This record gives sequence, structure tokens and C-alpha cells, in this order.
Amino acid sequence: MESHEVLRQALQKTSPKAIAADLGVSLSLVYKWAEKPTEFGAGSRNPLDRLLQIIDLSGDNGIVEWLCRQQGGCFVKDPDVRGHQIDHVLPATQEIIGQFSDLLNKISVAAMDHSVTKDEASEIRQKWDKLKSYAEGFVRSCENGDFKTMAQVPSKNA
Repeated sequence: MESHEVLRQALQKTSPKAIAADLGVSLSLVYKWAEKPTEFGAGSRNPLDRLLQIIDLSGDNGIVEWLCRQQGGCFVKDPDVRGHQIDHVLPATQEIIGQFSDLLNKISVAAMDHSVTKDEASEIRQKWDKLKSYAEGFVRSCENGDFKTMAQVPSKNA
């Protein structure tokens, strides 16, 4: 989905007039943000495009992380799986299970004294983010068909 489409959806859930007033911009500019930019000048560089440009120029995801935290979430970057082949499904699956086991172990150790310190919470967050990233890479590889071989479990009817 392109940025103007995201903004168009958001505008359907609120009043463009109220947004224009609160942001101190013209109503026509708010509507232009929701139009697809063309080479003939329709549309306008919207705030999402501008933020993306700042992120790209700085190479820093801090803006995305901050926005996610402001909305009660967190940002975990998906791994780049282009051209990455996973030879066998079983070892990759075992890695996910192992990382999940490490996470559960870290949680158990941290909660043993019926409290979790900031340092323990930070370690738990790091393990969780690593697991999510690895699992997302696995799923994306599956979707891309990037497994050289996939061992099949023989069916009982075969």
C-alpha cells in the first residue's frame, strides 16, 4: 500500500477539516496528501513520504521505533531473505523451537524472585525480538519457496 492510500484510509475515519485545523494546514493540502502523486503535479509530498525520506537519508529507524512506542507497540525489522536459501526445513524449525525455549527460560529465571528488573526485561525483549525476526525470515523464505529441499513425511496411504 502506498502512503497516499494509507492517508486516504485514515481520513475516512476522521474529519479532514479537523486534521487541517489541528495541524494548521489548508484543507486542500490534507486532501492532496491522499492523492496519488503524478508527474503533472497532482497530489503533494505527504508527511509519510517525508518521514520515509528522513529515515532513508539518516539510515536510522529511531523514528519508526518512536512512532510504534507512541501507539503501544514496538518495531522489529524483518530480515532480508532475498537470495537466502534454507537447505532443510527441520533445522530451521528446530532453531525456532530452540530460540523460543531460550526465551521461556529467560522469563522463568527472571520471574523466579517474583519480580523482573529493567535489565531482565531488556534481555527478554532482545530474545523476543530475535525470535520474531528469525521466525519472520523463516516464514518469508517459505512464502518465497526458498528451500532447496523439503523433506516430506511419508503418508500412511503411500
